[in-house]
Amino acid sequence: METKVKIGDVVLSCPVLPASGCFGYGIELAQHYDLSALGGIVSKAVTLEERLGNDMPRIAETPSGMLNAIGLENPGVEFFLDVLLAQIKRFNLPIIVNLAGNEPTDYVELAEKMQDPQIVALELNLSCPNVKSGCMSIGTNPQEIERVVSAVRRATEKPIWVKLTPNVTDITEMALAAEAAGADAISLINTLLAMVVDVKTRRPLLKNNTGGLSGPAVMPVALRMVSECYRVIDIPIIGMGGIASVEDALAFLMAGASAVQIGSSAMQNPGLLFSMKDEMCTMAHDLGFSSLSEITGCLEYWN
Repeated sequence: METKVKIGDVVLSCPVLPASGCFGYGIELAQHYDLSALGGIVSKAVTLEERLGNDMPRIAETPSGMLNAIGLENPGVEFFLDVLLAQIKRFNLPIIVNLAGNEPTDYVELAEKMQDPQIVALELNLSCPNVKSGCMSIGTNPQEIERVVSAVRRATEKPIWVKLTPNVTDITEMALAAEAAGADAISLINTLLAMVVDVKTRRPLLKNNTGGLSGPAVMPVALRMVSECYRVIDIPIIGMGGIASVEDALAFLMAGASAVQIGSSAMQNPGLLFSMKDEMCTMAHDLGFSSLSEITGCLEYWN
C-alpha cells in the first residue's frame, strides 16, 4: 500500500500528523515510540516572546471531549530555534512549525526566522480561541486572513498552511480568503469556543471562562467543514477534529483531506498516533484502495 501524500510541494511519508499543542515537540514520546511512523511533526505554537499561558484551571473534561484554555504557553521563538529545534531535527522527519501572533507583523517576523531546511511548512495559527488578541480574532475576518497571509507570503518562500477556526458562519469564505492570499494548504478545524459551568460555585470551571472544545464531540462539525472547503478551493486540506479511530481518519480523507492531524485522542492514547498508518493501510486495502492518497475526496454525496 502506497502511503506517501503530497500537500502542495510538501511530501509526507504518510498522512498522519500530530496536532499542534497536543504533542509538545515529540521529545518525550520519542523515548517510548518510533516517530518514523508519523508523516512529520507539527510543533506546539511558537510566539515571538515567551508566554506563560492562562491561569489555572485551564483544562476541563466534557462529554465526548475536553475543554482547554492553555493560552499558547511556550518558551518563545529564540528558545525554540536555539534549543528545541535541534532536538526535533534528530528525528529526521519533516517539521511543520505552528506560528501564533497578535498582528501581521508578528507572523512575518516569525516566518522570517524559520530558515532551517528541515522546516518544510509554516502553519499560521489564525484560530486559537484562548487569547485576547490575534489568532481567532484574525481568523474570523476574511479581510484580516488575507492581510496576514499575504504579508507572510511576501516574507517567505516556505509553504504556508493556514489553520482556520470553526467559530464562523461560513468556513468556505475563510478558506477562499486564505487561498487567494497565497496559502498552500489549510488546516481545519481548530477548537470550538465553549464553556463548562460549575453549578456549586456558580462560576465557569475554567479561569478563562471559556475554552476550546476538542475531541470526538466536534468531529461531525469538522467533517462538514472539510467537505465544504474541499468543494470550493483548489489547495490541499489537512483535516482534524475528534479523530479517535482509523475509521475517523479515513472519513476525513474521503471528505477531502489530504492528511490528518490527531490531537486530543492521542493525549488519551499516545499509541494511536503510531499505529494509525498501518491500520489505515489495512482498512484501505479492504475497501479496495491501492494508495492512501487515492482516498482523498472520494465521498459520494446523495443527490
